Amino acid sequence: SIGFTSSAAFHPLVSSAVRGLRLSLPELALRLEEGATDELTADLLAGRLDVAFLRGITVEAAKLSVELVDREEMLLAMPDDHPLAHQPEAGAVLDLKDLAGETFIFYRRQSGQGLYDRIIAACQTAGFSPKVGQDAPKLASTLSLVAAGLGVSIIPESMARLETSGIAYRRFSETSGVSAPLYLAWRPEPARAAVTNLIREVKARARRQDAAPVR
Repeated sequence: SIGFTSSAAFHPLVSSAVRGLRLSLPELALRLEEGATDELTADLLAGRLDVAFLRGITVEAAKLSVELVDREEMLLAMPDDHPLAHQPEAGAVLDLKDLAGETFIFYRRQSGQGLYDRIIAACQTAGFSPKVGQDAPKLASTLSLVAAGLGVSIIPESMARLETSGIAYRRFSETSGVSAPLYLAWRPEPARAAVTNLIREVKARARRQDAAPVR
């Protein structure tokens, strides 16, 4: 039983590790569960999940084995006719403070608590509290609202792989402080072979990803 938050579902490390486990153990029955960080943590502690991919760490997660397996860049998603999408400096990065006057589309905190809190904290550090115009039920649905011209959003880079027309993306400067960590969590008790294999597979893929040359 593998859990994941809604944003982690789009990360290639998650899908590739699950695929690798499936190929190595074709007879294994897999159950995938999407949920919020606190829900997944509770399910891990109760034994309803074997492992989970999380974007944030709660107080209860201190009872689990947790490992950071990636720190993903976050992007500004905006309507493709937005002024920031047509600045002459193609590829220039943004400072978070440049968005102080924008209307944001956020997903509900209970759907993505870890990323939500990190974005709010980064905006406050940049000197403003984001003006929220729309509150999307799920992280993926924020992109539909952005494409409709209702505001901008900040998303993990892996979500930009979704085929959504009408959206442009910009990168943030390194000093903006917005990133999307990806954690793997599991109970510290002795695990079954399949769980151990998955943990080893994720760690190995994370190391190869870190070692890959920057393009």
